[in-house]
Amino acid sequence: MIVVTGAAGFIGSNLVEGLNRWGRRDVAVVDDLRDGTKCRNLADLDFGDYFEHDEFEARLAAGDDLGIEAVFHQGACSDTTEWDGRYMMANNFRYSRTLLDYCSARNIPFIYASSASVYGAGPDFAEDRTNERPLNMYAFSKFAFDQHVRSRVGELGCQVAGLRYFNVYGPREQHKGKMASVAYHFKNQIEAEGECRLFAGSDGYGDGEQRRDFVYVGDCVAVNLWLWRSGVSGIFNCGTGRSQTFNEVADAVIAWRGDGRKRYIPFPDELKGRYQSFTEADLGQLRAAGYDGRFRPVEEGVPLYLDWLAAQSAD
Repeated sequence: MIVVTGAAGFIGSNLVEGLNRWGRRDVAVVDDLRDGTKCRNLADLDFGDYFEHDEFEARLAAGDDLGIEAVFHQGACSDTTEWDGRYMMANNFRYSRTLLDYCSARNIPFIYASSASVYGAGPDFAEDRTNERPLNMYAFSKFAFDQHVRSRVGELGCQVAGLRYFNVYGPREQHKGKMASVAYHFKNQIEAEGECRLFAGSDGYGDGEQRRDFVYVGDCVAVNLWLWRSGVSGIFNCGTGRSQTFNEVADAVIAWRGDGRKRYIPFPDELKGRYQSFTEADLGQLRAAGYDGRFRPVEEGVPLYLDWLAAQSAD
């Protein structure tokens, strides 16, 4: 079976869908469903087994033979405002180590979610230790596990690949609330109030001109599946390689709707010094490893996402 952790979450559920498209239904989904609303992300997908997060971790620690073919580890606490370091490290570091140890001992491919947040404020976004300066506890937990993986290169007994996701958006993210993408929030704000809210100028950028590497979730799934098929190991950026402005995302939402306007609000004091005003994935290592897939710009990805949301509302 193929294991997807965080399977009821955003990228995890899209990975299950991608595996289904490949004809794989022998998927074991792992998650923490205390928030039962996340089950909606799996309701239209096919899978063969389900484990609660803590049950699965206990089975791994006990060394149970679960017949695993590959692990896509997407499960994590992704709240960038969470400052309980012990909680974050237990969820994002210790659990990941347990999974890695299990896979290494059994030669099971292990593909895991890292994060572009490890780069902090940038300005360089290549997979190099000198560029990594995490600004919050979430970023630190991802950075710590990447450090652990690097320390074990040469001794690991399996394929290990980490993906540093940039600003991912797309279907099946509604449960994330405040942590959902700006495309999702802009769409909801315009529906409710006729306008979407963007930050006024900061860090030398004009109103709404802060830039991020916005990447469509389907393109992230494609990279995950390619890594598994290719057997490539390493830590790789997963973004489009081209930053775009928040204005461009808002404009894509407004163009799709045919109405709406933008309003700029003061930059929050609590985010000063903790905010990435610019991100842009350096894809050099991913391309050198052999990945030649295309990444959609927001002008293509946002309408595709909004079409999906509209279809969900119509059901």
